[in-house]
Amino acid sequence: MSARAGFTVAIDGPAAAGKGTVSRAVAGHFGFAHLDTGLLYRAVARRMLDAGGGYDAGRAEAIAAALEPADLDRGDLRTAEVAQAASRVAAVPQVRAALLEFQRAFAARAGGAVLDGRDIGTVICPEADVKLFVTASDAVRAGRRFRELTEKGFDTDFDTVLADLRARDARDADRIDAPLKPAGDALLLDTSEMSIEQAVAAAIAAVEARLTG
Repeated sequence: MSARAGFTVAIDGPAAAGKGTVSRAVAGHFGFAHLDTGLLYRAVARRMLDAGGGYDAGRAEAIAAALEPADLDRGDLRTAEVAQAASRVAAVPQVRAALLEFQRAFAARAGGAVLDGRDIGTVICPEADVKLFVTASDAVRAGRRFRELTEKGFDTDFDTVLADLRARDARDADRIDAPLKPAGDALLLDTSEMSIEQAVAAAIAAVEARLTG
């Protein structure tokens, strides 16, 4: 199978499981385009926070419909505040609908594409050529996120990060529209005791098997 005709890799999983790192590495290895779909929701959330006035589903939908590529390049999309707001934004069906075609068009591009998020294999690209669900234990994921935030200078502590992560997991898994869950045919990749190199190697092997099979 040739990636030139369009080859889609869907990588899902909860926060700080390693799906972003794995996705970027897979895309780089095969020369595929990469989209972190979570940035779409973070960008919507960031614009809402910037505008003030609190959370409003209708306003979130309007922002999503007007989102521009430049919004994804902002350097302030990875804060804990934005992550929590993005989780609320992502639970709004109208917001997800507004961003659906953008993601599907990206997935269908010639030359291959890797998309990572929470509903890629189940909703956005259910016919993806390869589906991975990257996960890890709560403690491992919270430790990774805590280190990431402190290295960037954010003032927080492990217990707060763990509580925020679990709250976000609950919202993502319990939402009615596109809940976080593995696709039935997804390969489960638990990175709790894996090095980055091991996780990336496992993902690359799965893609190679499909490309050459």
